[in-house]
Amino acid sequence: MTTRTEDTPPGAAAAGGRGGHGSPGLQKGLSQRHLTMIAIGGVIGAGLFVGSGEVIRTTGPGAFLTYALTGVLVIMVMRMLGEMATANPGTGSFSDYARSALGDWAGFSTAWLYWYFWVIVVGFEAVAGARIIQEYVGAPLWLVSLVLMVLMTVTNMVSVRSFGEFEYWFAGIKVAAIVLFLVLGGAFVLGLWPGQQMDFSGLTAAGSTEAGEGSGLFPLGVGAVFSSIVVVVFSMVGAEIATIAAAESKDPVKAVARATRSVVVRVAIFFVGSIFLLVCIVPWDSEELRVSPYASALAEMGIPYAPLVMNLVVLTAVLSCLNSGLYTASRMLFVLAERHEAPQALVRLGRGGVPRAAILTSTVVGFLCVVAAAIDPEGVFLFLLNSSGAVILFVYLLISVSQLVLRRRTDPERLVVRMWLYPVLTIVTIAAIVAILVAMGLGADTRTQLLLSLGSWAVFLALFAVTAPWRRRARERGERQTRRA
Repeated sequence: MTTRTEDTPPGAAAAGGRGGHGSPGLQKGLSQRHLTMIAIGGVIGAGLFVGSGEVIRTTGPGAFLTYALTGVLVIMVMRMLGEMATANPGTGSFSDYARSALGDWAGFSTAWLYWYFWVIVVGFEAVAGARIIQEYVGAPLWLVSLVLMVLMTVTNMVSVRSFGEFEYWFAGIKVAAIVLFLVLGGAFVLGLWPGQQMDFSGLTAAGSTEAGEGSGLFPLGVGAVFSSIVVVVFSMVGAEIATIAAAESKDPVKAVARATRSVVVRVAIFFVGSIFLLVCIVPWDSEELRVSPYASALAEMGIPYAPLVMNLVVLTAVLSCLNSGLYTASRMLFVLAERHEAPQALVRLGRGGVPRAAILTSTVVGFLCVVAAAIDPEGVFLFLLNSSGAVILFVYLLISVSQLVLRRRTDPERLVVRMWLYPVLTIVTIAAIVAILVAMGLGADTRTQLLLSLGSWAVFLALFAVTAPWRRRARERGERQTRRA
């Protein structure tokens, strides 16, 4: 396959996959150092630093069990994805696994749904970052958001190594912040802090909430632990980015295997460990948890400038998500274009082997979301957020079903990473994802997200049907060009 650069005329690129986890035109500029940190930090988003407070308030001290259960689900999905990615190194993304297992409709809709999810996230994170900066700089929200979008776009446009370097340091700051909190919080709870005795009373302390008085590990009932999974699952999105980024590394199989095997430790330490310490340090029904749970814990420990420090960490997490979101969306769009399922202009690569057209397209869509947030935050922007709310669960469901099918077709010798207790845990994971979707449908606060997300999926499936003749002609043209070449 030949992949055109900006100086190659349209139509000169033949159809093909990202072979060996990467198209020949894409740079293999990510080192193991980059991939390791992307894998470690990819799961740590602003949702952990900010959203965990609300989860604790609506669940109680047992919130760390909610994160543990959700973490198990993410670990299962990552294990299945790792199995497929290492067994099929010639496949470029999980959209291709869905295509192989279930048909073209699945590959098409998975890729477009995942792209749609991330461009909405890009817009959301740009707004979130702008709001943090607005606390210190008096500038319009849309302008600050635009500046952040431009900075991250330039980072992605230069080279994949540039993306990797920025993500390495962004992820490094997030990881360092969590590790430091674990060390300091652990010392505080265990009584190793000056003037502090060992204290785990926060796990059973009584609280006063709108639901009434409650105490113990489950003051709002055991059911609250399970109902909060719907919210928590979205704060763990990003673990799968490492398997996409591995496409542009020199040893993708090794990179994916490492990322898959390390996700257990990452979830256990970063999420479950830090949430456990939070509920031990800060009363579970504290109003301060709504604003900044980690800053509240640091302030409780007497650490000065806690809000400022955590604002900087959250801003770093936002920029990391913005950076990786643009990267992920652009690569998914590039794959779609290679499969003749998106305009062929999006296959265009810059001289550094970067899919600049796909990056710019994702940036524009992301900034349109920012404009919507500035003009109509409770209308168009809220609609966009809701219409992508359950999308990642659809993607995870398709990944799980794909692994269930493809495992039977795969030579055992190619299984570098194996899903545990196949097919039992695969089926359990599928059932768990379906249960979460059902819970979203039953919940008054999440029903709209589910329905609008199903509408988004229906739109892409309709697009698949409508564009069938165009895709067929595009493939035929590509095959003719390949024969001539």
